[in-house]
Amino acid sequence: MSILSAVRLSRAPALAFAGMGALWGTFAAFVPVIKAGLGAGDAAFGLALLCSAIGLVMAMWLAPLADARLGRWALPVASAALSLAFLLPGLAGSLVVFGLCMALVGMGSGLCDVVMNARVSELEAAHDRSLMNLNHAMFSFAYAVAALITGFAREAGLPPIAMFSAVSAVALVATMGMRMPVAVIEEVAGAVRRAFPTQIVFWGGAIVLIGFMAENAAEGWSALHIERTLGGGAAQGAFGPAMLGLTMGIGRFSGQLIADRLRASVVIRWAAIVSAIGVLVAAGAVNLAMAYVGFALFGLGISVLAPMGLALVGRRVAPEHRTKAISRTAVIGFLGFFIGPPLMGGVAELAGLRMSFALIGVLLLTIVAMLVPLRRSEYQVAGSSQTRP
Repeated sequence: MSILSAVRLSRAPALAFAGMGALWGTFAAFVPVIKAGLGAGDAAFGLALLCSAIGLVMAMWLAPLADARLGRWALPVASAALSLAFLLPGLAGSLVVFGLCMALVGMGSGLCDVVMNARVSELEAAHDRSLMNLNHAMFSFAYAVAALITGFAREAGLPPIAMFSAVSAVALVATMGMRMPVAVIEEVAGAVRRAFPTQIVFWGGAIVLIGFMAENAAEGWSALHIERTLGGGAAQGAFGPAMLGLTMGIGRFSGQLIADRLRASVVIRWAAIVSAIGVLVAAGAVNLAMAYVGFALFGLGISVLAPMGLALVGRRVAPEHRTKAISRTAVIGFLGFFIGPPLMGGVAELAGLRMSFALIGVLLLTIVAMLVPLRRSEYQVAGSSQTRP
């Protein structure tokens, strides 16, 4: 009943998360087809994917302004913009055009991401409920289903634009249920305006950065690893990102249940360790089964890093800072999209995809060290909030 009531409470942003997951899942499964059609090498394709990160971070930085202007329409407008943008990559005929298309996709994704996370954070504050993991789980399950269906569509010879059109149409219909009231910030006479929590945003953003970088690496390159390194077919390759999305959804639903029972630092520590083990297993896989097990473990671990980082920031900041804090945390986090594609592509070009995934595993383990200053900043924020009148 707790899960069902949480779904009802956050129905509008959950639809947006699911729509975004379906669109990115379709794209991930079509990566080998799109890359082959463009005739691009690993490094060049990684740089083209970097264009989505540029558009994404630009949109995230400006998202608080757009959110304030659009109000209750911000979520459906952002989701509709993302749905329309995803029609473009499947039509690109050159690497340059593909890069420009991905920049537009990134802009739509960045705007939608900040707005839907802000709405969830507002709901958590208003109802004193943990909702972030659940909503991110909706993204993951939609991602997994879309990637799996797309794998069969590829086997049937369906072109990318046909699948993107179908998924975009469904996502556009879903925007009809995304309007929701926005939290009103009331100014209290004589109240002390609280300082912007720079420390908690920085360390929360660092956790999200590595989480998103690792997640993006697996989403964009897992199908290629299975097909090229291990000799899998199209459907077998698509099952890699599908397995990742499925286990991430399971992990986030589990996170929804344990979020109020364990400290965030404890969950994040073990999530980083499990995800690192999983990606290292996938990197060293000698057959398809071993790769699937690795990506499954990776998905379970990586699933809660970004949601819990964002939720921690949203719960710790004052209401007047919430959307800006979510935006800035997301900007730091999504710098992983700048680092991830060229890093994966460059290392793959020089040393192969196995070494690329192994490097991601090492970076995930650095999160354990980051928890020390993160916990210290949590205590500082909590202590200062208790001393205010």
